[in-house]
Amino acid sequence: MPEILNRKASHRYLIGDTFVAGLVLQGTEVKSIRAGKAQITDAFVTVDRSGNASLLNAQIESYAFGHSLNHLPDRSRRLLLHRGEIRKLRAAIEQEGQSVIPLKLYFERRWAKLLVAICRGKKLHDRRESLKEKTARRETERFLKGRDSGGRNG
Repeated sequence: MPEILNRKASHRYLIGDTFVAGLVLQGTEVKSIRAGKAQITDAFVTVDRSGNASLLNAQIESYAFGHSLNHLPDRSRRLLLHRGEIRKLRAAIEQEGQSVIPLKLYFERRWAKLLVAICRGKKLHDRRESLKEKTARRETERFLKGRDSGGRNG
């Protein structure tokens, strides 16, 4: 089963609380996601006045073998969450500088699930700092890996 990841989320945002939401999808959307033909990089979550959470700007390509009832690629999709989780998301969206971003779209058994997180946007210096930490961590792992395999006899 393919997982659709939002790889840029950890680079652009400081990730806070996460929630798992179900998705209300059409049949051709399910088939496209199973084929890996979806993208959530620019997507975000909103909560309307009636308390419904929706996923916006997620691109799920039209199913190649679909017919005239094929879905629209960029329509809004309803999220299935508990009432308390929706309250937390609404409070985060109303707060200045926070947004709700999808991190991963995947299947759990036969149900499509979306991992969403309450995020705060990183400043430019925060991005640079996290990039420095990442390269330093990678260099130490590379050094330790080369050092570890050198002197052992099988």
